[in-house]
Amino acid sequence: MESAVAVVTVPFPTQGHLNQLLHLSMLLASRGFPVHYAAPEPHLREARARVHGWDAEALLAVRFRALDIPGGYASPPPDPSSPFPVHMMPLLEAFCDGGGARAPLAALLGELSASHRRVIVLHDRMAAFAAVEAARLPNCEAFGVHCLAASYNVGWVYPGHRLLMEHGLVFHPPDACATKKFMALAKRMGLERRRAPVAGMVVNTCRALEGEFLDVLARIPTSYGQKLFAVGPLSPVLPDTRARGSPEEDAPPRRHECLSWLDKQPPSSVLYISFGTTSTLRGEQIRELAAAVRGSNQRFIWVLRDADRADMNTREEAVLGARRLAEATAELGEAIARGVGVVVTGWAPQLQILAHGATAAFMSHCGWNSVMESLSHGKPVLAWPMHSDQPWDAELVCKYLGAGVLVRPWERRYDVTPAAAIREAIEKAMVWQDGAALRARATAIGEAVRAAVAEGGSSRQDMDDLVAYLTR
Repeated sequence: MESAVAVVTVPFPTQGHLNQLLHLSMLLASRGFPVHYAAPEPHLREARARVHGWDAEALLAVRFRALDIPGGYASPPPDPSSPFPVHMMPLLEAFCDGGGARAPLAALLGELSASHRRVIVLHDRMAAFAAVEAARLPNCEAFGVHCLAASYNVGWVYPGHRLLMEHGLVFHPPDACATKKFMALAKRMGLERRRAPVAGMVVNTCRALEGEFLDVLARIPTSYGQKLFAVGPLSPVLPDTRARGSPEEDAPPRRHECLSWLDKQPPSSVLYISFGTTSTLRGEQIRELAAAVRGSNQRFIWVLRDADRADMNTREEAVLGARRLAEATAELGEAIARGVGVVVTGWAPQLQILAHGATAAFMSHCGWNSVMESLSHGKPVLAWPMHSDQPWDAELVCKYLGAGVLVRPWERRYDVTPAAAIREAIEKAMVWQDGAALRARATAIGEAVRAAVAEGGSSRQDMDDLVAYLTR
């Protein structure tokens, strides 16, 4: 038997979770671990295609292992009328239930267990069945990976906690932010977590953002064991991604066209707009948002795309993208013609956009990935939560961290937000005197996050401690 430790990472098959676990996989691979990243084949493909911010060799260090779901799963189109991505439920249930990814994962763990001294399973908390499979083998050990804000767990357990009361934070009950079907699935995964021992929890956050909440979380009895490693941000914190030098050939290869447009814009002048990969805006909302962007006279990059399909069908995405581009051109034609805005209807390199010196702020659905990426690059957030943990993230950013502006109250999530309200939020962040203070606060937070991942920083130390524990 080899005297080595193998790592298996098991993400939940939605883009934000896939992305976090892939970044974690590359971080651990860079420390010399053999890392096996396990997910359904379509999601492996898209995770590889979308990841960025790393050297090309980093991805080659990770081995991608398919967890094919027997019988497949239905993949209905996204439903713009629902804030929650109900179209993803057939996939999520098939992945987690008994006949889904368990058998191929068990086979993978058995293979690695026979050829390594120890196998470490780092699983998304919503893929808790992986801990059960790990517990069947004598040399396997499982860790939960918490892909949400650490403070979310504090709000869940203690919605009346002092930290929430002092900052006016409201924790909306989970069943008000997701569907009954999803909550039933989350409950089943909670039961799975209690079936198997878990050594600890890895959290995609840092003390610069959530230090007080991490101290509380460390004292909360959980099914994740006693060890807590706050190693975020998992995604790279990039330097300014403006192209250096004037000749076009000096620019990095395979650079997205929107970055070349950003290169031509003044510093801190562009609003980046994106609502993630699980939400689809209604046509009426697109028109109101377009009117607000036009009326604000601000430069912009708008990622206007429908939510990912469960089967990651990119051919369908291309058809829908052409339709969305036609809609956007009709609503924003003059602004696009004048060169003050760009519409992207496919995947966009969000990390590089947020790191770019021309980007001033980010209008976001407030998924935790997006919040971490925005703040780690010093960009304030125009918060527009859609579902799940996003309402909490908006509370945290706007009220606790003071680095965001709320575009739409959560209580109005079923309404079409009017152009006037959207424009007011844009101008508050980009134009008014308040905007300067907001941007300065976000800049200071970005510097603190950079320090956390640098040598001697809290996240770097927690990563060192995690590596030491895994190799003990």
